[in-house]
Amino acid sequence: MSKLDMTSMYTFHDALRRDLRHIADVTARPDDDPRRVLATAVGWELFKKALHAHHTAEDEALWPVMREALAGRPDGLALLDAMEAEHAAVDPVIEAIDAALADRESGPARLGGLTDTLATALGGHLKHEEDEALALIDATLSEAQWLEFGQASGKYVGPDAPRVIPWMLDGASEGAAAAMLAPLPEPVRATYANEWVPAYKALDLWGAHA
Repeated sequence: MSKLDMTSMYTFHDALRRDLRHIADVTARPDDDPRRVLATAVGWELFKKALHAHHTAEDEALWPVMREALAGRPDGLALLDAMEAEHAAVDPVIEAIDAALADRESGPARLGGLTDTLATALGGHLKHEEDEALALIDATLSEAQWLEFGQASGKYVGPDAPRVIPWMLDGASEGAAAAMLAPLPEPVRATYANEWVPAYKALDLWGAHA
């Protein structure tokens, strides 16, 4: 049983996995040019924004605090090194996918392999983090430090919150959604329900067939 509430981590990870499935579906469509569909997909841009905010928050507001707390523990520091290396390995794949989307000649031939690489790299990282890093975080950080990271994460999302929060909670359980929304001021929760969610649902995230 964790002493820290890891709902935010698992909910964000589930949203990333959901989008990896959408990306795979787009690139597997036989009747559409996946390069054209993915290049214009609101979902692809939102996925990249959310992932960048999540990884940047960890790299800048979580792992440094963990490193300080784990000084003198080479096993824990090695795990943090692995987390950072896995983050760094994902960015070039996303850049390569964007390059393939812009390449009219050889881009389509590369796209399927690149999206498979993204699913493997990011999916493997999420599992590694859940299997090992979250337990280390739970054993190392105080509740106050964990809450500080949560607040920092919100800052990295910043002005994209009206889209990223509904994106994160798309398909989440009622319990997870309630836990994620509870810290928000009541006016923000009202805006979420009355404005952010309807606007998000109106988006054509992955094309008409997704």
